[in-house]
Amino acid sequence: MKNVIIVFILLGIVAGIIWYFVHTKKRGATCVGCPFAKACVGKCSDKSV
Repeated sequence: MKNVIIVFILLGIVAGIIWYFVHTKKRGATCVGCPFAKACVGKCSDKSV
């Protein structure tokens, strides 16, 4: 029973992360997690901004 609860918790966390990424991309963010996501014109690894 404990294993089932742990699996459901992990599935909930993974589903939440996927939901966050999908909705952030739909809002127009080019780099998810980047503080300059909407203002960044280059790649995510560019630090010239």
